Amino acid sequence: MELHCINRVELRGFVGTSKVTSIGDKKAVRFSLATNYAYRDKEGCPVIETTWHNCFAWTDSDADVSLYSKGTPLRVEGRIRNIRYTDASGCEVSTMEIVVSKVERAES
Repeated sequence: MELHCINRVELRGFVGTSKVTSIGDKKAVRFSLATNYAYRDKEGCPVIETTWHNCFAWTDSDADVSLYSKGTPLRVEGRIRNIRYTDASGCEVSTMEIVVSKVERAES
């Protein structure tokens, strides 16, 4: 029996914060992406649940950096990566981020 592992995520949402760091001739972009899920609660009232996703992308184009401006609607594809580190106070922190392999402006 052959096991096929899949780690793939596709999101469509709006950019929150972003930080660009130059590393050689490439740029590393860390940004947050908000997605919404709408449903009705037990009483029938509409509820919108917003989830913020931490994302990481590489780019070598200054033009691409403008994609990561606050409020820009994006569609991203990538994979989920778990990160563990020790913060300044000595506490172990575990978080997840989306490592982006494809990004494009989405229609709002």
